[in-house]
Amino acid sequence: MNDENQPPSVDSLVEQYRTLLEVSESIASHRDLGALFRDLARRLPAVVRFEYIALILHDPERNVMKTHTLGTSEGESIPPGFELPIEESAGGWVFANQRPLVVPCLARETRFPKVHALIEKIGVQSYCLLPLTTAVRRLGAMGFGSLTPCAFGDPELEFLQQVAKQVAVAVDDVLNDERAQTALQQLTHERDRVRLLLDVNNAVVSHLDFRDVFAATTACLRRVLPNDYTSLALHEPERDRFRMYALDFPSSKGLLHEGMEGPVEGTPAGVALRSGKSQLFGETDLRNFSSEFVKLLLAEGIKSVCCVPLRSHNRLLGTLNIASLRSGAFAQDDVDLLTQVANQIAIAVENGLAYRHIAELKDKLAKEKLYLEEEIRTEFNFEEIVGDSPALKQVLKQVEIVASTGSTVLILGETGTGKELLARAIHNRSERRGRTFVKMNCAAIPTGLLESELFGHEKGAFTGAIAQKIGRFELADGGTLFLDEVGDIPLELQSKLLRVLQEQEFERLGSTKTIRVDIRLLAATNRDLAQMVADKQFRSDLYYRLNVFPIVSPPLRERQEDIPLLVRYFAQKFARRMNRHIETIPTETMTALSRYHWPGNVRELENLIERAVILSQGTDLHVPLAELKAAAREGTQPVTTLEAAEREHIVRALQAVKWVIGGPSGAAAKLGMKRTTLQSKMQKLGIARPQ
Repeated sequence: MNDENQPPSVDSLVEQYRTLLEVSESIASHRDLGALFRDLARRLPAVVRFEYIALILHDPERNVMKTHTLGTSEGESIPPGFELPIEESAGGWVFANQRPLVVPCLARETRFPKVHALIEKIGVQSYCLLPLTTAVRRLGAMGFGSLTPCAFGDPELEFLQQVAKQVAVAVDDVLNDERAQTALQQLTHERDRVRLLLDVNNAVVSHLDFRDVFAATTACLRRVLPNDYTSLALHEPERDRFRMYALDFPSSKGLLHEGMEGPVEGTPAGVALRSGKSQLFGETDLRNFSSEFVKLLLAEGIKSVCCVPLRSHNRLLGTLNIASLRSGAFAQDDVDLLTQVANQIAIAVENGLAYRHIAELKDKLAKEKLYLEEEIRTEFNFEEIVGDSPALKQVLKQVEIVASTGSTVLILGETGTGKELLARAIHNRSERRGRTFVKMNCAAIPTGLLESELFGHEKGAFTGAIAQKIGRFELADGGTLFLDEVGDIPLELQSKLLRVLQEQEFERLGSTKTIRVDIRLLAATNRDLAQMVADKQFRSDLYYRLNVFPIVSPPLRERQEDIPLLVRYFAQKFARRMNRHIETIPTETMTALSRYHWPGNVRELENLIERAVILSQGTDLHVPLAELKAAAREGTQPVTTLEAAEREHIVRALQAVKWVIGGPSGAAAKLGMKRTTLQSKMQKLGIARPQ
């Protein structure tokens, strides 16, 4: 330290001015206060010896003095953020009095014990503080600390005051920039939140299905409020359970999925629903819940959850839930934003539920109309059973006999013989002809859905059952139910079908309410049910219950007399449909059609005639007979043993070369084998050249 009475030398003044110039340059080059003070800690010791430099600023909102940096040119020795009331802080005294404070010896100063306890740890023995003040406002204080006592005299203090004036301007500029940046960030933050609410509002207006609203909302929500999980849990009051109707969880391990349901109690969403208020939960809170769903959340790594009730017209519909893999991810202002989002989503949910209910009613009415009005009168009605053969007449006589009885009928026959036409004929000639004729192909419906199709299900009976469904037995009440391909009904469902046939009552899936019906059952199959019973593939009691009055639909090959009638009928039918004019059918064509064995029966004939009408350019029916000849050859080719086929092939090869075995043009070369091998095979197969 310089002697207080000795004026500074010319060299020291030059050094001070040079250092002040460097300070000005440093201030101009730094916009970060930490970097600025580290640079000052490197430059200023050339004029004033010190080891530590500090920046202490006043926080006007909390009226405290806060240390922003305290360290050396190498970095901070004490982390920033230490704060004290103005009256307990040495920097606060300088700020309040706007005068420098010099403490020559730390041990002799007792006014600021908390400050001294802090700097004493790093070895400071003396320090000085200077006010940082601009022409506009007070900012705080700038301090210097030394490891030696009495380090700061008048010359050092005068020089440091010049430095403090320049630093004050720089600090004020940086603080103004930070305030402007903070204000800009706040404005951006508010803009994004207002835009989110606008996007949600547009989604509500644009979409009828609340799932579409949810999908449009989650992307916007994630931009404004970072999260890892968003879901929509709707409350089903009749069962007091939650069902997850929408889920957005990109990083999921697959433990959670849409359609999951669970009790209201013991869940975060349940707390929000029961209280009617938004709720925040941390990882510790989640571990206190007993719900299996919450355990899955924890297994997925969720650590923060926010649940907001969906309220519409004083009715709680469920909750909007967001979650994060980070702890403490959501603040109160996030909850306020989610509450506003939830209010709009609640409108979408209520509209979506109403729209879905209307759609379900519309679909139900459409199905009832289909069965009650149009299914009874389709193009496949009784009048379209075409034919005059004895075999067909015998079947139609059986139809007349059984139609009015109300008994169960089992229609047997190959595929394509018109079993459904016979079932419709029975219904149309019965006392139930004014009621519904409901049909169902048991082979065309997946096994898991067959029971639901037959008996219906209640809402929530299984995953995906989001609405009540009426089964075919209910639709056929008072009418006729036709089960085609009844042999494909699985064994586990046959017992329930038998009970319905015997008791005329059943329960929908997911319900305990017994529904009574009055139906007549007609069944059809192309399988041998008797053999299936023997093979334990079909219940014998159900077989006997179905086989009350069996009718065998004859294959087309057994009613060849009907083929010309069917050809003319189908030709005219498709000609009218395609706006064609077919007048004649060549005799050779009709003869070929009558001789063909028709493995696909009437259905195959119908498809062939439709194709023929398409190919016919004039008034003559042009049937692609080559297809029939090829099919006939394939169908009549006898199946022989492999040995016989090999013998025939070798004989043909020998005949083609006039029984020459060896040589380049001999049979052995043509068959791709050695002469000796061919001779051995001829001997084995008993092949010898004719005499």
